[in-house]
Amino acid sequence: MLNPASFSKLLLLPSLVVSSLLFSSPVRAEPFAQGDFNVGKSMVEKQCVACHAERFGGDGSAIYAREHRIVKSSRGLLAQIRNCNTMLDLKWFEDEELHVANYLNKTYYKFDK
Repeated sequence: MLNPASFSKLLLLPSLVVSSLLFSSPVRAEPFAQGDFNVGKSMVEKQCVACHAERFGGDGSAIYAREHRIVKSSRGLLAQIRNCNTMLDLKWFEDEELHVANYLNKTYYKFDK
């Protein structure tokens, strides 16, 4: 049999759990946290904009916002960046791809995982 002190501690536990669930904020993952936004922006401006502008007109950003875009997830974004890297023989290292992914995600896609 529980003594009164043990019983009140037992009742306190569920309320602590519920409180922590109610008052904790959801953690949003940042899929390309290792990438540097500013480095990525510079890389996109130097090596991506001209090709995208040629294909989609304007400043080239329409490629990111088109209705039937290929990229639908953070994995898809990184895969597309790697595809461009390979097809255009840019010779970017993995960390450079992550810089570009960080910039594009924060600017256009807003994937959180």
